[in-house]
Amino acid sequence: MRVHRYTSFLLLLPWPWVCANRAAPAQPETAAQAVVQRALANELLAARSAGHPIRYTLRKTSPRLTSTKLLIETKDGLVARLVSINDQALSAADNKKELDRLDGLLADPGRQKHRKDSEDADTARAMKVLRALPGAFLYQPADPDPAAPAGQAPLMRFTFSPNPAFDAPDLETEVLKEMTGEVWVDPAQARVTRLEGHLRRDVDFGWGILGKLNKGGWIVIEQADIGGGQWHIVRFEMQMTGRVLFKSRVFDTVEVESDFVPVPLGLSYQKAIEMLRASEAPQERASH
Repeated sequence: MRVHRYTSFLLLLPWPWVCANRAAPAQPETAAQAVVQRALANELLAARSAGHPIRYTLRKTSPRLTSTKLLIETKDGLVARLVSINDQALSAADNKKELDRLDGLLADPGRQKHRKDSEDADTARAMKVLRALPGAFLYQPADPDPAAPAGQAPLMRFTFSPNPAFDAPDLETEVLKEMTGEVWVDPAQARVTRLEGHLRRDVDFGWGILGKLNKGGWIVIEQADIGGGQWHIVRFEMQMTGRVLFKSRVFDTVEVESDFVPVPLGLSYQKAIEMLRASEAPQERASH
């Protein structure tokens, strides 16, 4: 799993955090716990591996607008090109602004370096949450998912609830103490295919000064094998309300990732921008 995709959820929380690295508490071993922990161990292993870089399409929908971007993973971080707003191709003027923005990145490598540093910092915070998942929850088996494709074993489904013994090591993981939900596991590959989390209570950060997330918020993360045994998040949904540094915030978004294509190893961001400049929006390709 590309762990930086978790940051869509993490970035709604107030920063910076004051962190302490304490180990997650041990918990009783059960069959359900063992299956989920094996899958989570595989997710952590995959997150630590860069994997083969890819190009893909991201369609992000919120009550305000829908945007579609083309993204390419490079050794210098992600680069993106906006190609449509509300499923309409950019106007000539807006398209020129986007190309000028890409030209600006080419002219000032420091801007891309700053973006990469920020991306790495977000990934480090997301890794804290991923490492905490085995100890943060107690997992119980639920009825198998009946929607498995023909010829494939049903996905294993588990419910989870906060582990009373879990002591959040830092503020990034504080939210896990009030989250319940379900997780789906592919038994053949021992990988998590879907995770749903719901806040059962309000979560205050820094005695409510830094921020708060309101009870009832939820997230859904889905991932799949996109080819060659490489997994990637394909859908992310979030509905959260709260307050960040005294400002009320509403987070209501759906992100769908598709059209995955491998790109060369060691691809530079400059070369990726060249590829993006030559790209067509998905609806343009469909019309040809």
